[in-house]
Amino acid sequence: MRIAVVGGGIGGLCLAHGLRKAGVDVTVYERDLSRTDRLQGYRVHIDPHGAAALQECLPAANWERFERSAGSGEDGFGFLTEQLKPLLVLDPDEEKHYSASRITLRQVLLDGLDVRFGKRFERYEQNGAITLHFEDGTKAGCDVLVGADGIRSRVRGQYLPHAGAEEVGVVAVAGKLFLDEHDWVPRNLLVRANSIVPTGRCGMFLAAHDGLGYTDDDGVLFDNTRPYLMWAYAAKDLELGEGLQAAVLRRIAGWSPVLRRIVESSHPETVSQWRIRSSKRIERWKSTNITLLGDAIHAMTPMRGIGANVALRDAQLLARKLAESGADGISAYEEEMYDYGFAAVRDSLRAARQFAEGGPVSRTLFRTVLRTASAVPALKRAMF
Repeated sequence: MRIAVVGGGIGGLCLAHGLRKAGVDVTVYERDLSRTDRLQGYRVHIDPHGAAALQECLPAANWERFERSAGSGEDGFGFLTEQLKPLLVLDPDEEKHYSASRITLRQVLLDGLDVRFGKRFERYEQNGAITLHFEDGTKAGCDVLVGADGIRSRVRGQYLPHAGAEEVGVVAVAGKLFLDEHDWVPRNLLVRANSIVPTGRCGMFLAAHDGLGYTDDDGVLFDNTRPYLMWAYAAKDLELGEGLQAAVLRRIAGWSPVLRRIVESSHPETVSQWRIRSSKRIERWKSTNITLLGDAIHAMTPMRGIGANVALRDAQLLARKLAESGADGISAYEEEMYDYGFAAVRDSLRAARQFAEGGPVSRTLFRTVLRTASAVPALKRAMF
């Protein structure tokens, strides 16, 4: 059985490792020209489920490199007002969480795999076996095709053309404040991730990354260990005509001077924007020898920070089913993935709307609930 994975992101590479570990013939086709093309992005939260998937699928050496290069994410979570007054602080989870550089994690996942770079997927032909066509005019054959090519998946576009993602009306702006240049940030913004809950129709998220990591002697993990505070501001129908930082600063003019200084002092090259999208739920489809994982089928908003972990769960499950039953295992994988994947999409969409929408009355009520939960331990345990 020959398996082709289109897309060399977190989910696709984890799947390839899991299949390779099980002795299955797998090749990854990636549109990037080399493993160093995608040296960008923020850090990613890997929860206990995502970590379990990585540990199961990766060779022991790769898993050990992941653990050494990832920082701890065990410091709890805080809810603050826009004046940085505490509403509620959640205690650290008993299970281990990780904060991983996307750059480093991708290098760990690439190591040891057969990845064909510079292969931009164009279309496939399906007649029992599958023939893949790439933009450079080359072809490749496989028995099973896995589309792991992200939110704008070309595999999904041909296989399930009625599926896909749509804008949810929320725009986000994010940036980095490098902490080795700015030592004035209050400790409570550095020891845990925090969500700012203002009374207006918007929100802000902050998370510090301590820069833990290392660079191999051969440099494959790269030097991306500089500590920084990541911030992300999101609002419904945000207009950004005058520039990203200027637009955010105008929106948070009445907020804490510390928050305004964080945005104003961030390096402009680290600031970016995106219109948040979420996958449309579709009816369950009939399984074949083509399937999808991660954002290619269930892209979700970033507000719950679980997208990468759900993709890793997909990879773990699909690797198991393909190793056990070959192409016949796809049906069992899709039945399970469909339920938890679109449940995560629904929950993330609800979180995005709570984060960036809602009027003063509902926001004030939510803040009151958080303060009450902070004062009543039993209620706090029940809610979280």
